[in-house]
Amino acid sequence: MTQWLRWLRALPKERAALVTVLATEGSAPRGAGTRMLVTGQGQEGTIGGGQLEFRALEQARAILERPAGTWRVQDYPLGPLLGQCCGGRVRLLIEHLDLAGLDWLTAAEPGRMLATTLGENRVDRAVFARETATRQSARGDRPEIGTRIVEPVGERPRPFYLFGAGHVGQAIARHLTGLPLQLAWFDTREDMAGVDGVTVMPETEIARCIEEAPEDAALAILTHDHPLDYVLTLAALKRTPLAFVGLIGSSTKIARFRSRLLSDGISPEALARLTAPIGIPGVAGKEPDVIAIAVVAQLLLLGRPQA
Repeated sequence: MTQWLRWLRALPKERAALVTVLATEGSAPRGAGTRMLVTGQGQEGTIGGGQLEFRALEQARAILERPAGTWRVQDYPLGPLLGQCCGGRVRLLIEHLDLAGLDWLTAAEPGRMLATTLGENRVDRAVFARETATRQSARGDRPEIGTRIVEPVGERPRPFYLFGAGHVGQAIARHLTGLPLQLAWFDTREDMAGVDGVTVMPETEIARCIEEAPEDAALAILTHDHPLDYVLTLAALKRTPLAFVGLIGSSTKIARFRSRLLSDGISPEALARLTAPIGIPGVAGKEPDVIAIAVVAQLLLLGRPQA
């Protein structure tokens, strides 16, 4: 996303703090690479609103009282403490921008790579024609002095909400490595808590994650339970349109769902947004990895979200 670069280029010579989403896990309002600029007069952009953004603004204004170059990393679990109940986690970098160190902006163009290095009381950035992107985690050890973070300039991954951690769900998650998709993965079964990356949610709350998903998110619904699949599909079609809503299932299941959705008030126009069965048409085979590749290819056809 290049909008934040335009903010920096237009920034007057005044104190400013930059808030960067370094990493997320589970359901989060915005994905890694999202930024918000905070000045004494206001802000540009958003990291998703709510209590998360309120706390980040507090931290940004506090850091403006420190010398330019000062930075800190903050972790926020999106649970009852913040009143955001989807169980995700967000890691933020909050820095007091050094306005004398923005020379790298002249080379920051889409298609290049931006390297951010955390130093002692400073944040250094440089732009490269070729560089390997690094993936940050929202858990574990925080970035420290010497940490180097590399990301594409002008691009951000599409949020991808995956419901179901069975064989197909796990195959889809395996095939996302290195792709421009930011995974938020959910299941209701307690025995799935040990699967890396899965957030276990109560059935009574899991649909709220769909309500809070950004409009450019893609959804894949493939849980172990047909009634739960229906609840999630209904929630996805009732809200503001998403970039993609996909449902796994047989022709009988899908026909039954379509009829019931119309009876429950979903308009034909909204129902037309449902992709079912999920996956690129014509890919034969019911093996989990075959289904996963067909689904992931379908998601890649959506392209990048708009900046």
